[in-house]
Amino acid sequence: QVRLVESGGGLVQAGGSLTLSCVAHGTNLISAYMGWYHQAPGKQRESVARIHDDLTTNYADSVNGRFLISRDDVQNSVSLQMNSLKPEDTGVYYCHALFPGPQDSWGQGIQVTVSS
Repeated sequence: QVRLVESGGGLVQAGGSLTLSCVAHGTNLISAYMGWYHQAPGKQRESVARIHDDLTTNYADSVNGRFLISRDDVQNSVSLQMNSLKPEDTGVYYCHALFPGPQDSWGQGIQVTVSS
């Protein structure tokens, strides 16, 4: 069974940086389409960054130029480097993997809080 485990969240001041990591257990990510989602308090979960198996990336307009998604298929992981953080970036961040089939898996979520 696939299990995605996120780490790296926490509290940071506005303008600061955090890097989130997601490690996959029980499978490899070589053929997976990976992404990070953000759920702000009281709002729906939204995609912020995605990376294909060919390393093509897509970003939400709200984070484009500030966030960077990357993957390491040897380490079976995907990361999200978040720079110039804003209070509106506060929320729970989820790692997502979409495998051929299709089959998808979600991490448990990790809290990021940006203070003004």
